Formats: sequence, C-alpha cells, structure tokens
Amino acid sequence: MKQAWNRLWASRSSQERRVIAFVALGLGIALYGWLLQATTQARRQLLPAVAQLQAQAIRQGVQADEIMRLRAMPASTPSTTDLRQLVQRQVDSSGLARSLVSMESMDASHVKLVFGSVVFTDWLAWADTLRAQHLRFAAVRIESQSTPGQVSVTATLERPGR
Repeated sequence: MKQAWNRLWASRSSQERRVIAFVALGLGIALYGWLLQATTQARRQLLPAVAQLQAQAIRQGVQADEIMRLRAMPASTPSTTDLRQLVQRQVDSSGLARSLVSMESMDASHVKLVFGSVVFTDWLAWADTLRAQHLRFAAVRIESQSTPGQVSVTATLERPGR
C-alpha cells in the first residue's frame, strides 16, 4: 500500500505535488480552526455549569460536616416528667410567665396555653427551646396586637410518642 502511494506521488509533477501539499495544508489548518472554535464555544457554555457544580459541592461538603457533627453528639432523651410541670418551668425560665393567661392539661400528653400579649420574637425563641424538650405544637393561633411586635398566642403542646 505504501509503495502504491509512493508511486502515485512520484507520478505527479512537482507543480501538482505543491498544489496537493498546499490544499492538504489548507484543509488541515481549516480543520484545526474549526475544532478550536468548537471546543472554545463548548467551554464557554460549560463554564457556568462548572461554577454551579463547584458551589453545590461546597454546600454538600458543609452539610456533610454538619451531619457528622450532629451524629457525633450524644442523643438526648425525652423528659419523662409531667408535661404541665415541664411547660410551666419552661415558661418561668423564659420570662413569659407574666404574659401567660392560662394553662390547662388536656390529657397526659397535651397542654393548652394562652398568652395575652407577648413579644413575638420572645415567643419564637421560647418555642425553639421546646424542641430540645422533644415537644411540638399540635395547634397554634397567633393574633397581632395593636402594639407593634406584640401578639396573643393560643397554643396546644404535645409530647409525641406517649
């Protein structure tokens, strides 16, 4: 095969060989330019996706670290004390006792609370502390007061799984 190409090439005049070489060089340069342009365009299109994937990988890494930190923490056990007493201690320690209008035990695992006028952010902070006691809200009704930031709250707390 190689000899056949060599004979074919040798049978051409020097001017034909120069034209063939020039056309082959031109085709090679055109092909190289087309490939370079296509890869540059593809790279430009992929760069935003790469940045987005890098940010996502960083977020997932942070979340994985948080999961590992939470798994390493000792598990807290739910309190077994009377629910009404537990809620009363939480209300007293949070400073919301002056706003508490009533508290009644509905059953062993439900307590209904009524707050007259309480600062909403204070109530939210108190509600967050209840999560540590493995309590959750079965029902909540919040009404705004005429004073900005003040609300009245009627809530039913429950201890799950009892």
